[in-house]
Amino acid sequence: MYSYDTHIRVRYAETDQMGYVYHGNYAAYFEVARTEAFRQLGIRYKDLEADGVGMPVGELRTRFRRPARYDDLLTVRLLLRQPGEGSRVLFEYEIYNEANQLLTEGHTLMVFVSTANGRPVPVPADIQAKLAPFFTDEETAGPTTPPASRLPADAPAPAAFLKDNEQ
Repeated sequence: MYSYDTHIRVRYAETDQMGYVYHGNYAAYFEVARTEAFRQLGIRYKDLEADGVGMPVGELRTRFRRPARYDDLLTVRLLLRQPGEGSRVLFEYEIYNEANQLLTEGHTLMVFVSTANGRPVPVPADIQAKLAPFFTDEETAGPTTPPASRLPADAPAPAAFLKDNEQ
């Protein structure tokens, strides 16, 4: 399993009238954790895109347990319990406050796609190689998504990932 922690200080502009972090900001917190975790591994989104590979969000889930508030120092923990499978990687997140209370849980299912046509492509080999040391054989054996949602390798790209001229 791969785990990475990053810290984010809640800014006033990220809160709502009740003083809680506005729910839409959690997706950005998840993105910061993904970007920084990849950077720590020597993987840069900028390089992926230069190589013609994008990584859009295929699914986003967030469960709020307690509110985060202005000026809280949050620990955003990213967890990869399994390496990518096919064209997908499931990132899990836990957000804690300074008292180490679990505030939020969530996940994003990221899909590697060709920037040329928006169709899914396999997880790039260099990413697989950089993540491989963190996983045991048991962790690499299971699916990243439930079997009902698995697509054959030649399945068409979801419409949301196609370029306008392909729809």
